[in-house]
Amino acid sequence: MENIRLLSTSMVQATTDKVKDVRIELTQCDLKLLLLGAIQKGLLFIKPKSLEDQNSLIHHLQTSLSRTLDFFNPLAGRLATVEHDDNTVSFFIDCNNAGAQFVHAAADGVAMADILHPVYVPPIVHSFFPLNGVLNYEAVSKPLLAVQVTELADGIFVGCTMNHAAVDGTSFWNFFNSWSEIHRGLDQISNTPVLERWSLLNGSISPPIRLPLSIINNCSDAFTPSPLQERVFHFTKGKIAMLKAKANAEAASTSISSLQSLLAHIWRATTRTRLVEHDKETDLLLLIGLRTRLQPPLPGSYCGNAVVTGTVTLRTGEILEHGLGFVALEINKVVSSYTKNKLKDALESSLKNPGPLTMAGIALRSGSANKFDGKVTVFPGLEEGSMDIELSVLPETLKALENDLEFMDAVTIISS
Repeated sequence: MENIRLLSTSMVQATTDKVKDVRIELTQCDLKLLLLGAIQKGLLFIKPKSLEDQNSLIHHLQTSLSRTLDFFNPLAGRLATVEHDDNTVSFFIDCNNAGAQFVHAAADGVAMADILHPVYVPPIVHSFFPLNGVLNYEAVSKPLLAVQVTELADGIFVGCTMNHAAVDGTSFWNFFNSWSEIHRGLDQISNTPVLERWSLLNGSISPPIRLPLSIINNCSDAFTPSPLQERVFHFTKGKIAMLKAKANAEAASTSISSLQSLLAHIWRATTRTRLVEHDKETDLLLLIGLRTRLQPPLPGSYCGNAVVTGTVTLRTGEILEHGLGFVALEINKVVSSYTKNKLKDALESSLKNPGPLTMAGIALRSGSANKFDGKVTVFPGLEEGSMDIELSVLPETLKALENDLEFMDAVTIISS
Protein backbone atom coordinates (compact mmCIF):
# COMPACT_ATOMS: atom_id res chain seq x y z
CA MET A 1 0.00 0.00 0.00
CA GLU A 2 1.26 3.43 -0.98
CA ASN A 3 1.35 6.63 1.06
CA ILE A 4 -1.43 9.19 1.21
CA ARG A 5 -1.19 11.80 -1.55
CA LEU A 6 -2.50 15.28 -0.76
CA LEU A 7 -4.56 16.76 -3.61
CA SER A 8 -5.93 19.97 -2.10
CA THR A 9 -6.66 21.77 1.16
CA SER A 10 -9.20 24.56 1.60
CA MET A 11 -11.31 26.30 4.22
CA VAL A 12 -15.08 25.86 4.02
CA GLN A 13 -17.19 28.57 5.64
CA ALA A 14 -20.88 28.65 6.51
CA THR A 15 -22.91 30.33 3.78
CA THR A 16 -24.28 32.84 6.27
CA ASP A 17 -22.80 34.85 9.12
CA LYS A 18 -26.07 34.96 11.03
CA VAL A 19 -24.36 34.05 14.33
CA LYS A 20 -20.99 35.66 13.59
CA ASP A 21 -19.27 37.25 16.58
CA VAL A 22 -21.37 35.20 19.01
CA ARG A 23 -19.36 34.03 22.01
CA ILE A 24 -20.07 30.60 23.50
CA GLU A 25 -18.47 29.92 26.89
CA LEU A 26 -17.20 26.41 27.55
CA THR A 27 -18.76 24.50 30.45
CA GLN A 28 -16.93 22.41 33.03
CA CYS A 29 -17.62 19.28 30.93
CA ASP A 30 -16.04 20.95 27.88
CA LEU A 31 -13.01 22.21 29.77
CA LYS A 32 -12.19 18.74 31.11
CA LEU A 33 -11.19 17.75 27.57
CA LEU A 34 -8.90 20.65 26.64
CA LEU A 35 -5.68 18.66 26.93
CA LEU A 36 -6.94 15.57 25.09
CA GLY A 37 -7.32 14.82 21.40
CA ALA A 38 -10.25 15.32 19.07
CA ILE A 39 -13.05 12.94 18.14
CA GLN A 40 -12.07 11.12 14.94
CA LYS A 41 -14.58 8.92 13.14
CA GLY A 42 -15.08 8.15 9.48
CA LEU A 43 -17.26 6.30 7.00
CA LEU A 44 -16.30 4.27 3.92
CA PHE A 45 -18.39 4.45 0.74
CA ILE A 46 -18.29 2.86 -2.70
CA LYS A 47 -16.59 5.17 -5.21
CA PRO A 48 -18.54 6.51 -8.23
CA LYS A 49 -17.34 4.87 -11.42
CA SER A 50 -16.88 7.85 -13.73
CA LEU A 51 -14.27 10.59 -13.21
CA GLU A 52 -16.98 13.20 -13.76
CA ASP A 53 -19.11 11.74 -10.96
CA GLN A 54 -16.05 11.57 -8.68
CA ASN A 55 -15.21 15.25 -9.23
CA SER A 56 -18.87 16.16 -8.77
CA LEU A 57 -18.94 14.27 -5.47
CA ILE A 58 -15.97 16.18 -4.04
CA HIS A 59 -17.52 19.51 -5.01
CA HIS A 60 -20.91 18.51 -3.62
CA LEU A 61 -19.34 17.40 -0.33
CA GLN A 62 -17.77 20.85 0.01
CA THR A 63 -20.95 22.77 -0.79
CA SER A 64 -23.13 20.57 1.43
CA LEU A 65 -20.59 20.95 4.25
CA SER A 66 -20.87 24.72 3.89
CA ARG A 67 -24.66 24.58 4.12
CA THR A 68 -24.48 22.22 7.11
CA LEU A 69 -22.26 24.75 8.91
CA ASP A 70 -25.18 27.18 8.69
CA PHE A 71 -26.81 25.00 11.36
CA PHE A 72 -23.56 24.20 13.23
CA ASN A 73 -21.92 27.61 12.91
CA PRO A 74 -19.69 27.28 16.02
CA LEU A 75 -17.79 24.49 14.25
CA ALA A 76 -16.68 27.03 11.66
CA GLY A 77 -15.20 29.14 14.46
CA ARG A 78 -12.14 28.94 16.70
CA LEU A 79 -11.38 28.70 20.39
CA ALA A 80 -10.46 31.98 22.01
CA THR A 81 -9.04 32.83 25.43
CA VAL A 82 -9.16 35.64 27.94
CA GLU A 83 -6.28 35.90 30.40
CA HIS A 84 -7.23 37.44 33.73
CA ASP A 85 -5.25 39.42 36.30
CA ASP A 86 -5.35 36.55 38.81
CA ASN A 87 -3.25 34.28 36.55
CA THR A 88 -6.29 32.43 35.25
CA VAL A 89 -7.62 31.93 31.75
CA SER A 90 -11.11 31.29 30.37
CA PHE A 91 -11.98 29.66 27.04
CA PHE A 92 -14.85 30.30 24.68
CA ILE A 93 -15.83 29.51 21.10
CA ASP A 94 -15.57 32.55 18.86
CA CYS A 95 -18.19 32.07 16.10
CA ASN A 96 -16.10 34.03 13.59
CA ASN A 97 -16.79 31.76 10.58
CA ALA A 98 -13.07 31.31 9.98
CA GLY A 99 -14.00 28.01 8.39
CA ALA A 100 -13.64 24.25 8.65
CA GLN A 101 -10.70 22.57 6.96
CA PHE A 102 -11.48 20.40 3.92
CA VAL A 103 -8.75 18.07 2.69
CA HIS A 104 -8.93 16.08 -0.55
CA ALA A 105 -6.45 13.20 -0.68
CA ALA A 106 -5.79 9.92 -2.47
CA ALA A 107 -4.51 6.59 -1.18
CA ASP A 108 -2.92 5.17 -4.30
CA GLY A 109 -3.11 1.41 -4.58
CA VAL A 110 -5.42 1.00 -1.58
CA ALA A 111 -8.75 -0.77 -2.10
CA MET A 112 -11.78 -1.09 0.17
CA ALA A 113 -10.82 -4.72 0.75
CA ASP A 114 -7.48 -3.56 2.20
CA ILE A 115 -9.46 -1.72 4.90
CA LEU A 116 -12.33 -4.11 5.51
CA HIS A 117 -10.78 -7.57 5.20
CA PRO A 118 -7.74 -7.56 7.53
CA VAL A 119 -8.34 -8.98 11.02
CA TYR A 120 -6.69 -5.91 12.56
CA VAL A 121 -7.42 -2.29 11.73
CA PRO A 122 -4.71 -1.28 9.21
CA PRO A 123 -2.45 1.57 10.45
CA ILE A 124 -3.04 3.48 7.19
CA VAL A 125 -6.59 4.22 8.41
CA HIS A 126 -5.12 6.77 10.84
CA SER A 127 -3.84 8.69 7.79
CA PHE A 128 -7.42 9.13 6.57
CA PHE A 129 -7.99 11.77 9.26
CA PRO A 130 -6.77 15.39 9.35
CA LEU A 131 -5.22 17.23 12.31
CA ASN A 132 -3.61 14.10 13.77
CA GLY A 133 -1.82 14.84 17.02
CA VAL A 134 -3.55 18.20 17.60
CA LEU A 135 -4.89 18.66 21.13
CA ASN A 136 -8.19 20.40 21.78
CA TYR A 137 -6.78 23.56 23.35
CA GLU A 138 -4.76 24.19 20.16
CA ALA A 139 -7.96 25.21 18.35
CA VAL A 140 -7.11 28.82 19.16
CA SER A 141 -5.11 28.58 15.94
CA LYS A 142 -6.49 25.37 14.38
CA PRO A 143 -9.96 24.58 13.02
CA LEU A 144 -12.55 23.11 15.36
CA LEU A 145 -13.65 20.87 12.49
CA ALA A 146 -11.61 19.25 9.75
CA VAL A 147 -12.77 16.80 7.09
CA GLN A 148 -10.59 14.62 4.89
CA VAL A 149 -12.04 12.91 1.81
CA THR A 150 -9.62 10.19 0.73
CA GLU A 151 -10.07 8.47 -2.63
CA LEU A 152 -9.25 4.77 -2.65
CA ALA A 153 -9.03 2.63 -5.76
CA ASP A 154 -12.71 1.69 -5.45
CA GLY A 155 -13.95 3.66 -2.46
CA ILE A 156 -14.22 7.02 -0.73
CA PHE A 157 -13.35 7.45 2.95
CA VAL A 158 -14.80 10.50 4.68
CA GLY A 159 -12.85 11.13 7.88
CA CYS A 160 -14.00 13.77 10.33
CA THR A 161 -11.90 15.31 13.10
CA MET A 162 -13.94 17.40 15.54
CA ASN A 163 -12.65 19.25 18.59
CA HIS A 164 -13.72 17.36 21.71
CA ALA A 165 -13.89 20.51 23.84
CA ALA A 166 -16.59 21.74 21.47
CA VAL A 167 -18.72 18.58 21.16
CA ASP A 168 -19.24 15.09 22.53
CA GLY A 169 -20.02 11.92 20.62
CA THR A 170 -23.77 12.59 20.49
CA SER A 171 -23.17 16.03 18.98
CA PHE A 172 -20.58 14.61 16.59
CA TRP A 173 -22.99 12.09 15.08
CA ASN A 174 -25.79 14.66 14.93
CA PHE A 175 -23.48 16.78 12.77
CA PHE A 176 -22.49 13.84 10.55
CA ASN A 177 -26.13 12.77 10.08
CA SER A 178 -27.19 16.36 9.38
CA TRP A 179 -24.46 16.71 6.76
CA SER A 180 -25.77 13.54 5.15
CA GLU A 181 -29.28 15.00 5.00
CA ILE A 182 -28.08 18.23 3.40
CA HIS A 183 -25.88 16.27 0.98
CA ARG A 184 -28.94 14.27 -0.11
CA GLY A 185 -30.71 17.50 -1.05
CA LEU A 186 -32.79 18.38 2.01
CA ASP A 187 -33.17 22.08 2.86
CA GLN A 188 -33.64 21.45 6.58
CA ILE A 189 -32.19 18.94 9.01
CA SER A 190 -34.25 16.68 11.22
CA ASN A 191 -32.41 17.41 14.49
CA THR A 192 -31.51 21.10 14.71
CA PRO A 193 -28.67 21.59 17.22
CA VAL A 194 -29.12 23.69 20.34
CA LEU A 195 -26.00 25.85 20.27
CA GLU A 196 -26.29 27.75 23.56
CA ARG A 197 -24.02 26.51 26.35
CA TRP A 198 -26.08 26.36 29.52
CA SER A 199 -24.86 25.98 33.06
CA LEU A 200 -25.33 22.28 33.66
CA LEU A 201 -26.35 23.08 37.24
CA ASN A 202 -29.16 25.59 36.84
CA GLY A 203 -30.06 25.87 33.16
CA SER A 204 -28.89 29.47 32.73
CA ILE A 205 -26.42 30.60 30.07
CA SER A 206 -22.99 29.31 31.06
CA PRO A 207 -20.72 31.99 32.61
CA PRO A 208 -16.95 32.07 31.97
CA ILE A 209 -15.10 29.44 34.01
CA ARG A 210 -11.53 30.30 34.95
CA LEU A 211 -8.66 27.83 34.83
CA PRO A 212 -5.20 28.33 36.34
CA LEU A 213 -3.00 29.66 33.53
CA SER A 214 -0.23 27.29 34.62
CA ILE A 215 -2.30 24.26 33.53
CA ILE A 216 -2.13 25.37 29.91
CA ASN A 217 1.37 26.84 29.99
CA ASN A 218 2.85 23.73 31.59
CA CYS A 219 0.91 21.11 29.68
CA SER A 220 2.97 18.47 27.93
CA ASP A 221 2.09 16.33 24.96
CA ALA A 222 5.17 14.17 25.53
CA PHE A 223 3.07 11.20 26.68
CA THR A 224 4.00 8.28 24.42
CA PRO A 225 1.49 5.43 24.41
CA SER A 226 2.58 1.83 24.09
CA PRO A 227 2.34 0.31 20.59
CA LEU A 228 -1.25 -0.89 20.27
CA GLN A 229 -3.24 -3.07 17.93
CA GLU A 230 -6.89 -2.50 17.08
CA ARG A 231 -9.54 -5.00 16.11
CA VAL A 232 -13.29 -4.73 15.63
CA PHE A 233 -15.26 -7.59 17.22
CA HIS A 234 -18.83 -8.18 16.06
CA PHE A 235 -21.51 -9.30 18.53
CA THR A 236 -24.86 -10.30 17.07
CA LYS A 237 -28.22 -9.45 18.63
CA GLY A 238 -28.66 -13.09 19.60
CA LYS A 239 -25.24 -13.41 21.29
CA ILE A 240 -25.79 -10.19 23.21
CA ALA A 241 -29.21 -11.43 24.35
CA MET A 242 -27.55 -14.61 25.65
CA LEU A 243 -24.97 -12.58 27.62
CA LYS A 244 -27.73 -10.37 29.05
CA ALA A 245 -29.84 -13.35 30.09
CA LYS A 246 -26.83 -15.06 31.70
CA ALA A 247 -25.78 -11.92 33.59
CA ASN A 248 -29.28 -11.25 34.96
CA ALA A 249 -29.76 -14.91 35.93
CA GLU A 250 -26.44 -15.09 37.77
CA ALA A 251 -27.11 -11.81 39.57
CA ALA A 252 -30.78 -12.61 40.30
CA SER A 253 -31.63 -9.32 38.59
CA THR A 254 -33.76 -7.96 35.76
CA SER A 255 -32.09 -4.55 35.47
CA ILE A 256 -28.75 -5.37 33.81
CA SER A 257 -28.72 -4.00 30.26
CA SER A 258 -27.31 -5.48 27.06
CA LEU A 259 -24.40 -3.02 27.02
CA GLN A 260 -23.58 -3.61 30.69
CA SER A 261 -23.52 -7.37 30.06
CA LEU A 262 -21.24 -6.94 27.03
CA LEU A 263 -18.85 -4.61 28.87
CA ALA A 264 -18.66 -7.10 31.75
CA HIS A 265 -17.84 -9.87 29.25
CA ILE A 266 -15.02 -7.79 27.75
CA TRP A 267 -13.68 -6.66 31.14
CA ARG A 268 -13.52 -10.22 32.44
CA ALA A 269 -11.79 -11.44 29.28
CA THR A 270 -9.12 -8.72 29.21
CA THR A 271 -8.47 -9.29 32.92
CA ARG A 272 -7.96 -13.02 32.30
CA THR A 273 -5.44 -12.34 29.54
CA ARG A 274 -3.32 -9.78 31.38
CA LEU A 275 -1.97 -12.11 34.11
CA VAL A 276 -2.24 -9.56 36.91
CA GLU A 277 -2.23 -10.23 40.66
CA HIS A 278 -5.57 -11.37 42.09
CA ASP A 279 -5.64 -8.68 44.78
CA LYS A 280 -4.88 -5.80 42.41
CA GLU A 281 -7.58 -3.16 41.98
CA THR A 282 -8.65 -2.38 38.44
CA ASP A 283 -10.93 0.38 37.21
CA LEU A 284 -13.50 0.52 34.45
CA LEU A 285 -14.26 4.12 33.53
CA LEU A 286 -17.65 4.74 31.96
CA LEU A 287 -19.02 7.81 30.21
CA ILE A 288 -22.36 8.70 31.83
CA GLY A 289 -24.63 10.77 29.60
CA LEU A 290 -26.31 13.81 31.17
CA ARG A 291 -28.91 14.80 28.59
CA THR A 292 -31.76 12.72 30.01
CA ARG A 293 -30.46 12.51 33.58
CA LEU A 294 -30.42 16.22 34.39
CA GLN A 295 -33.53 17.91 35.78
CA PRO A 296 -34.78 19.58 33.72
CA PRO A 297 -33.25 17.39 30.98
CA LEU A 298 -31.07 18.86 28.25
CA PRO A 299 -32.40 18.75 24.69
CA GLY A 300 -31.23 15.66 22.84
CA SER A 301 -29.71 17.98 20.23
CA TYR A 302 -27.71 19.99 22.80
CA CYS A 303 -24.43 20.71 20.98
CA GLY A 304 -21.65 20.40 23.52
CA ASN A 305 -20.26 17.95 26.06
CA ALA A 306 -22.86 16.46 28.37
CA VAL A 307 -21.09 13.54 30.05
CA VAL A 308 -19.36 12.75 33.33
CA THR A 309 -17.16 9.77 34.12
CA GLY A 310 -18.24 6.98 36.43
CA THR A 311 -15.75 4.48 37.86
CA VAL A 312 -16.29 0.82 38.66
CA THR A 313 -13.49 -0.49 40.90
CA LEU A 314 -13.01 -4.20 41.52
CA ARG A 315 -10.16 -6.48 42.47
CA THR A 316 -9.00 -8.78 39.71
CA GLY A 317 -9.84 -11.80 41.84
CA GLU A 318 -13.46 -10.64 42.14
CA ILE A 319 -13.71 -10.16 38.39
CA LEU A 320 -12.41 -13.63 37.63
CA GLU A 321 -14.00 -15.65 40.44
CA HIS A 322 -17.51 -14.22 40.76
CA GLY A 323 -18.66 -14.56 37.17
CA LEU A 324 -20.36 -12.43 34.53
CA GLY A 325 -23.43 -11.57 36.59
CA PHE A 326 -21.44 -10.16 39.50
CA VAL A 327 -19.33 -7.89 37.27
CA ALA A 328 -22.31 -6.75 35.20
CA LEU A 329 -24.30 -5.93 38.35
CA GLU A 330 -21.42 -3.83 39.71
CA ILE A 331 -21.41 -1.87 36.44
CA ASN A 332 -25.18 -1.50 36.70
CA LYS A 333 -24.94 -0.19 40.27
CA VAL A 334 -22.49 2.55 39.27
CA VAL A 335 -24.59 3.66 36.29
CA SER A 336 -27.79 3.62 38.37
CA SER A 337 -26.16 5.61 41.17
CA TYR A 338 -26.00 8.73 38.99
CA THR A 339 -29.16 10.28 40.36
CA LYS A 340 -30.05 13.96 40.24
CA ASN A 341 -28.23 14.64 43.54
CA LYS A 342 -25.08 12.72 42.60
CA LEU A 343 -24.90 14.46 39.24
CA LYS A 344 -25.27 17.82 40.98
CA ASP A 345 -22.42 16.94 43.34
CA ALA A 346 -20.22 15.80 40.43
CA LEU A 347 -20.89 18.96 38.43
CA GLU A 348 -20.33 21.22 41.44
CA SER A 349 -17.04 19.44 42.15
CA SER A 350 -15.84 19.88 38.58
CA LEU A 351 -16.83 23.55 38.76
CA LYS A 352 -14.67 24.02 41.86
CA ASN A 353 -11.84 21.97 40.33
CA PRO A 354 -12.15 22.53 36.57
CA GLY A 355 -8.69 21.32 35.68
CA PRO A 356 -8.53 19.36 32.40
CA LEU A 357 -7.87 15.66 32.21
CA THR A 358 -4.60 14.53 30.63
CA MET A 359 -3.71 11.61 28.39
CA ALA A 360 -1.83 9.94 31.22
CA GLY A 361 -4.55 10.57 33.79
CA ILE A 362 -7.66 9.03 32.25
CA ALA A 363 -8.48 5.46 31.39
CA LEU A 364 -11.48 5.67 29.09
CA ARG A 365 -12.42 8.31 26.54
CA SER A 366 -14.40 8.48 23.35
CA GLY A 367 -12.67 9.42 20.12
CA SER A 368 -10.14 7.43 18.15
CA ALA A 369 -7.46 10.15 18.45
CA ASN A 370 -7.04 9.16 22.10
CA LYS A 371 -5.49 5.71 21.80
CA PHE A 372 -4.48 3.84 24.95
CA ASP A 373 -4.27 0.29 26.22
CA GLY A 374 -7.81 -0.86 27.02
CA LYS A 375 -9.87 1.65 25.06
CA VAL A 376 -13.30 0.28 24.08
CA THR A 377 -15.43 2.05 21.47
CA VAL A 378 -18.97 0.82 20.87
CA PHE A 379 -20.73 1.14 17.51
CA PRO A 380 -24.15 -0.13 16.47
CA GLY A 381 -23.82 -3.06 14.07
CA LEU A 382 -25.49 -3.34 10.68
CA GLU A 383 -28.04 -5.78 12.09
CA GLU A 384 -30.51 -4.09 14.43
CA GLY A 385 -29.55 -4.89 18.02
CA SER A 386 -26.00 -6.00 17.15
CA MET A 387 -22.86 -4.17 18.27
CA ASP A 388 -19.35 -3.69 16.90
CA ILE A 389 -16.65 -3.25 19.53
CA GLU A 390 -13.39 -1.57 18.53
CA LEU A 391 -10.77 -2.65 21.03
CA SER A 392 -7.34 -1.04 21.35
CA VAL A 393 -4.92 -3.09 23.45
CA LEU A 394 -1.34 -4.32 23.51
CA PRO A 395 -0.62 -6.89 20.77
CA GLU A 396 -0.03 -9.68 23.28
CA THR A 397 -3.36 -8.96 24.99
CA LEU A 398 -5.20 -9.04 21.69
CA LYS A 399 -3.59 -12.34 20.71
CA ALA A 400 -4.55 -13.84 24.07
CA LEU A 401 -8.14 -12.63 23.65
CA GLU A 402 -8.35 -14.32 20.27
CA ASN A 403 -7.31 -17.57 21.94
CA ASP A 404 -9.78 -17.12 24.82
CA LEU A 405 -12.61 -19.55 24.07
CA GLU A 406 -15.09 -17.98 26.50
CA PHE A 407 -14.61 -14.53 24.99
CA MET A 408 -14.64 -15.64 21.36
CA ASP A 409 -17.74 -17.81 21.87
CA ALA A 410 -19.78 -14.58 21.93
CA VAL A 411 -18.00 -13.10 18.88
CA THR A 412 -19.27 -13.63 15.34
CA ILE A 413 -16.65 -13.66 12.58
CA ILE A 414 -17.99 -11.86 9.52
CA SER A 415 -16.71 -13.54 6.37
CA SER A 416 -15.14 -11.37 3.67
